[in-house]
Formats: sequence, C-alpha cells, structure tokens
Amino acid sequence: MGLLFADSILFMKAALVRIPVSALCFLLVMTGCHSEAPDPAAGLPPAAKVTQAYEAQEFAPEHPEQFPLVAATEHRAAAQLAVTGTINPDVARTVPVISLASGRIVGIYARLGDVVRKGQLLLRVRSDDISGAFANYQMAVSDEVLAKAQWDRAQDLLKHGAIAVADLEVAKDTEEKAKVTMDTAAEHLHLMGSDINHPSGIVDITAPVSGVITDQEVTNAAGVQSLGTSPFTISDLSTVWVICDVYENDLANVHAGDPAEITLNAYPGRVFKGRVNDVFPILDPNIRTGKVRVEVVNPGMMKIGMFVTATFEGKTQETYAAVPSSAILHLHDRDWVYVPVANKRFKRIMVVGGDLLPGNMQEVLSGLSVGQQVVVNPLPLQNTVDTQ
Repeated sequence: MGLLFADSILFMKAALVRIPVSALCFLLVMTGCHSEAPDPAAGLPPAAKVTQAYEAQEFAPEHPEQFPLVAATEHRAAAQLAVTGTINPDVARTVPVISLASGRIVGIYARLGDVVRKGQLLLRVRSDDISGAFANYQMAVSDEVLAKAQWDRAQDLLKHGAIAVADLEVAKDTEEKAKVTMDTAAEHLHLMGSDINHPSGIVDITAPVSGVITDQEVTNAAGVQSLGTSPFTISDLSTVWVICDVYENDLANVHAGDPAEITLNAYPGRVFKGRVNDVFPILDPNIRTGKVRVEVVNPGMMKIGMFVTATFEGKTQETYAAVPSSAILHLHDRDWVYVPVANKRFKRIMVVGGDLLPGNMQEVLSGLSVGQQVVVNPLPLQNTVDTQ
C-alpha cells in the first residue's frame, strides 16, 4: 500500500513537469480575472463640460422691454458687381528714354521709382560715336565753305561773260546741297547730346517728360546700344489704369463708359471714382475671365501693382433690407443683429452689411428679410450675453 502511494506521488510530479509554460501563463491570467476590478474613476481628471456657443442659443434677458425693436424696411438699389484688380500705368502716358549714342555708362543720376522733371539729367554715357559724328560735321562745313566760294566766283564770272548760265546754276546747286549736308551733321550731333561748338565724348541723357521712373534697365558701367533697350521708362501717374478680372458670366453687366468705385486694399476707408475705359475682347481660357480697364485719377497714393477692388453698378434694381445702423454689431470681422424669438427671448444672427444710407440707415445685403424685427441698440444686450 505504501508502495502504491509513493508511485502516485512520482506520477503527479512528472505530469507537472510536462505542463507547458504557456499553459501556466493562461492559468495565471484566468486566475486574475476573478480578482476585484479596479475603480475606473480612480486617479483620472473630471470629464470636460461641453457647452454650446451662445451665438446659436436663445436667451432671455431680465428686462426684455428695455430693448426696443424695429422692422427692417425695403431698400431698392442698383445691382452691384465687385471684382479684384491691379493698378497699372496708362500706356498713353508712358515714355521710354532712348539714346542715339552707344557706349558705356559712366554715371547714373536717377533710380527706379524716382520722380523726375522734364530735362533732368538721368545718366551719362561715354561714346565714340560723337567723334565720328563731329568728323562728319567738320567735313560738311569744309565742303559748304568751298561750295559757297565757288558759287560767289561763278556769279562774278557771269557778270563778265566768262561762264554760261548753266555753270552758274550748277554752282548754286552744289552750294545748297553742301549747306543741307552741314545742317544735317550738326543736327545729328545735337540729337546725340553733343554741342557742335564744344564736342565731347560724354553724352548727357535727360528726361523727355516729367513723371515717375517705372522701369530701369541699366546699371553702372553697363553698355548702352544706339536705339536699343531703353535705359529708363517714365510714366505720368496723374491718371492710372485699373485692370480687373471679370468672370465670363458677369461680363454682360459691364460696359464701356459705366462708372466704377475703386477701393485700395492699402486704404480701405477711401473710395475713388473711375470709369470703364474698355472691355477687352480676349478671354482667359484657364480661369474664364475677361479684362476690364478702368481709368482713375490718381490723387498721389496709388502705386503701380497695388491690389484694388472695383465695384460696378448694374442696370437692374435689387431689393435689400435696411435697418438702423445702430442695430448692426461688428464683432470678429463679421456683422451681427439680434432678433426676437418666442417667449420674450432673443437670438443673434450673422448678416452682411452694405452701404450706409441717409437717415442713419444701413443696407443688409444678406441674412435678414424685409419686415423682420431687430433690436435697435443691441450693444447692452451683447454685454448681458457676455456676462452670462
């Protein structure tokens, strides 16, 4: 009997040795599942409380009778089209600065963006063309002196019957041609910027008109070619062009001669009057827009390349809502009004404000219907909402 018990103990030990390690792990996990579960709220922060933004909520002030209401009235105005554009110089008022003498620049006395006057020195060029032109002028002067002497001698000989009348006419023609050649050579020197009495290899190039230098194509020690690239371009910016992009579907509402209001992005509070000068016959095939040119008088603050907004008035009339200007609140770059709802409650809604009208009224382009009631002075109401 004792032997059988010992054999059983040995058999159980051998069985335990053969149990895989994975099985033991499974047993430990299963054993842990029956233990007490931890508190999920232990050591965790409290849950965040989410509230809806008050812009979309209805609220009731303590004294709603303190906020008088007014109904939005009807306002009819011409349909407006707002487009973007850029300021460009008037091509008819743009003059290139050219040089008839080629050479190398030895001095620049104006820069891009400078305001210059007619006749002002812009740059100096050292040119070998002057020496050749002056040599031609001197030869033309000598030929003219000789032709003049022959003409005088022919007149004297004709008086004594020593030559025929035909010989006198030939001498006269020769003298007149020599004088023309001399005058032409002198004018050539003058056009190149040199003086026939004091010729110099240095040529002064001056401004042909007054205006602003809008383009510069030269630097110090650069070369200048005769009738080549213009060293400078001068533009009269007293009147500028606003080139706008108008979508294809809106082109039918814009015509040459229509008035336009121009607002500069740099000066949003200023409005300038212009007039449509031309509607280009070419359409951009990529973005489906056409170019519209507006001519505007420049008070001095318009600069080439500035972004602008051009507003055109259409021929048709549109109906908008109008409310007292005090009823519109401008918050966070948006316009808002307060409207009444049921049970003496109010709600704030977003609108798009338009132009100011006579009688302290203002257009509402969208967001409000004609006849809908709004709070006349919503600022105290807004302060009440902020304190809630």
